[in-house]
Amino acid sequence: MKSIFLRSTGVLLLCAPVSYVLAQNALELPTLEVIGSKQYPAGLQLDVPAESGSRLDITPRETPASVSVVNREQISARGAENTQDILASIPGVTAAAPPGFAGFTSWRGFTGSQVTQMFNGITVQYDAIAARPVDSWIYDRVEAIGGASSFLNGSGGVGGSINYISKLADPAQSFIDGRVKYGSFDSRELAFGLNQRLTEGQVRNTLRLDVSQTNSNGYVDREERSAFTSALSLRTDFSERLSHTLAVEYQNEQVDSPYWGTPVLQPIGGEMKIDQSRRFENYNVEDGRYEQRVRWLRSITEYWLSEQTRLRNTFYHYNAQRDYRNLERYTYTPDNSQISRSAALLQRHDQEVNGDRVELLHNSRLFDRKSDWSLGLDYSHNVQTRYPRSISAVFDVVDPENFDPGHFYAIPGMTPGHDPQRSNELNTWALYLENRTELTDRLALLTGLRHDWIDLQVTNHQTPSATNPAEFGQTYEPTTGRIGLVYELTPAANVYVQYSTAADPPAGVLTTASFGQTQDFDLTTGEQWEVGSKFDFLQGRGSATVALYQITRKDLATNDPNNPGETLPVGQQSSTGIELAGSLWVTQKLLAEGNFAWVDAEYDEFNDNVAGVAVSRAGNSPSNVPDKVANLWLTYDVAPRWQLGMDTRYVASVYADAANTLSVPSYTLFGAFVGYELAEDTQLSLRGRNLTDEVYARQAGSTMLYLGAPRSLEVALQTRF
Repeated sequence: MKSIFLRSTGVLLLCAPVSYVLAQNALELPTLEVIGSKQYPAGLQLDVPAESGSRLDITPRETPASVSVVNREQISARGAENTQDILASIPGVTAAAPPGFAGFTSWRGFTGSQVTQMFNGITVQYDAIAARPVDSWIYDRVEAIGGASSFLNGSGGVGGSINYISKLADPAQSFIDGRVKYGSFDSRELAFGLNQRLTEGQVRNTLRLDVSQTNSNGYVDREERSAFTSALSLRTDFSERLSHTLAVEYQNEQVDSPYWGTPVLQPIGGEMKIDQSRRFENYNVEDGRYEQRVRWLRSITEYWLSEQTRLRNTFYHYNAQRDYRNLERYTYTPDNSQISRSAALLQRHDQEVNGDRVELLHNSRLFDRKSDWSLGLDYSHNVQTRYPRSISAVFDVVDPENFDPGHFYAIPGMTPGHDPQRSNELNTWALYLENRTELTDRLALLTGLRHDWIDLQVTNHQTPSATNPAEFGQTYEPTTGRIGLVYELTPAANVYVQYSTAADPPAGVLTTASFGQTQDFDLTTGEQWEVGSKFDFLQGRGSATVALYQITRKDLATNDPNNPGETLPVGQQSSTGIELAGSLWVTQKLLAEGNFAWVDAEYDEFNDNVAGVAVSRAGNSPSNVPDKVANLWLTYDVAPRWQLGMDTRYVASVYADAANTLSVPSYTLFGAFVGYELAEDTQLSLRGRNLTDEVYARQAGSTMLYLGAPRSLEVALQTRF
């Protein structure tokens, strides 16, 4: 049977189990419109509830904020290989994965820990490292909310919050699916999925299993990657009111001789350039290594106390071990004839997070108007121990065209073994409340408030000193919130306004914070104003969103102009921008989707320490923040079994330093695919990426550029039955 793509003009009782609602009320079906003969990505999904924009189970259209959703169909259609590829679909977001900063993101003028990244609504408070790219097969969707959002997820999130949501057992269907891929650089993927109802009757059990194994030789010399990713969940419906889901995930990734970046030609200044003939060279040691082993466990219980009230409890456990063994910095000699290799690091991270979140959701009426409430309590116990051993001195100077990469333990002073540096223990209690009340038939008010109690205790495992005592700590009690209004102009169009706040650490993250980063510093504060609109047009064939925002982050650490060796919590950073997104069925066979973001980000007050002198960077742009990012995807049904698609992505130039003296050029990437339906739900596809073989930097450092992948091709066979 051919699949068809249906667009709903209404929302179907999204908050309660269908069987339970049927027992209580007559079921009103929404109007459905058949607009195509194949199942295409579902556009902006303005009328599908998104858990990351609110805890009230409301849709993006009902939320007074920029909420983006990239669903499973879009992930597959756009060929997103990992979580960072998925982020390219969110307006204004850029991401990169250099090994020492593998969770790097930039959004709305902010980077690093200022953009919260979560897995199934849970943050491990080490996003810039722990949120490294994960193969996309196990994920159902990615949701994101732009701007200040600590009121939802706790400290952090001044630039936005991103939520990677895993596949879970679904009792509504049974199927088996799989995918086999092979492509450039000897990249391979073997993936398998199963969703199966195990028992019927009063107590029903549903099992879901998703596993993938990927391997690649990498697009630079000597780099090899192997990754196993899995997700298993068992859902038990004890009754129409009570259900429990046990979810387990395991990831094991190993990268041999990881690529850290390409050195910039001397003299370094102005536009940074590389020797393109050495584009694929890897200057890491032969036995360089990155490894991680990640385990997730969630126990999710939902109980409907009544038709209007639901209780949900989530217990979660996270355990990760990350290992580094690399020579990380490469610079050209002044005449560009040789390369100096330095910065050896042997590092291990042991991190464990245990927590529990209980939420009460209640649908009520206030003065005869619909009023929905969410009340929650969240506790998290987060412990991380780091084991760094580093040597910053130059290891050797080599000929860039002909050199022996050498071995890590041949570096003088490097020996096997791990010695602990410090353990950071972070205990967080959070209480939050959210409400949405319909003030009139067209006007709704959304409010949210969260208070966190954060206790940080650090144990120093090395020799104590005045600047690094044996034990130290700090406590924080931020209160953040949101207030927003949504006005319905027509059933298909609205406008909204929102004010929201955020709080995050002034320097680094609390799970790695040092003594100097915690003393006499409170959390920084952020606030955002946003106005926008979400609407459908051309009789529902198209949908679009527009958002204008202004964000200010205050009290960030800045160097004291009278004593450059000391820092003061008085800095300020701001951004102003606009984000547009749209989806349009140009014809019943041609789907066009795209987005555009522009941001003006700058330091309002910030001093840099330059050779012991405090230099003001006020008016400068933060590094690795492009002012323009744009995407376009076109999908065309050529014939009943044939499908063609193309995509393009533009990222503007960025600065590589706070002084704005180093810059990296803009870049434009083009991709395309052709798909052929061998049988029902079985498709063979050929996809090309970076078809013009653009040489571009995904992230810029002061002496190295982390280059993106060159032109590549892949063939994939995917089936479902």
